[in-house]
Amino acid sequence: MSELPAERRRELLVELLREARGCCRCPLHEGRTKVVFGMGNADASLMFVGEAPGFHEDQQGLPFVGRAGQLLEELLRGIGLERREVFIANVLKCRPPGNRDPLPAEIEACKPFLLRQIELVDPRVIATLGNFATKLLTRSQRGIGAVHGTPQVHEIAGRRRWVMPLYHPAAALRTPRLVDELRLDFRALAELLRAPLPAPVRSDAFAVADGSSGAGSSAESEPQATAAADGALQLGLFG
Repeated sequence: MSELPAERRRELLVELLREARGCCRCPLHEGRTKVVFGMGNADASLMFVGEAPGFHEDQQGLPFVGRAGQLLEELLRGIGLERREVFIANVLKCRPPGNRDPLPAEIEACKPFLLRQIELVDPRVIATLGNFATKLLTRSQRGIGAVHGTPQVHEIAGRRRWVMPLYHPAAALRTPRLVDELRLDFRALAELLRAPLPAPVRSDAFAVADGSSGAGSSAESEPQATAAADGALQLGLFG
């Protein structure tokens, strides 16, 4: 668990959101409608990390609000969880043009925000949705087809955590057979939430040092649903 009190972590998450809203580190800021920072329980034990916002997310400023989000909510209900009990974010906070794949420079520019989010929410389990989130947080080039449903342990944002790679719900919408794979993997995810972390056997630190460049001292997450209009915070966070 984080040494910072929950209230202070939420304050820092709010600061991080404000910083992200003004971010111009990569060209994606030129075409965004809204920064899609993240939403959910600021004290969640389970955090989902997807790829990047799509059209509806860019319009609303919230992650996973389209069909992929509906499937994610259905899968969560299947293991007895609600969306408000987890935290959901993406590797990128701005929508790539035409929903194309994230570019390496864009991932690098946004990584400090994600690492700081992980540090402040402090989840014990991170579910990575799809190739980009999985490769970033596991530091491996193995594709999601080879690693999905198999828990890993990594040190991320200063702490050892479970990482559970999963197919992205959007991929399952395109390839229906993956829905059954996701249901099975979500059952394994439910078991993982009850499992203790194994004893460390190697050092594989994934430093949060990047988080200090612009995303180091600030962060965001109010424990209530937040959806403010122009100029105010738009988060949808629950506590």
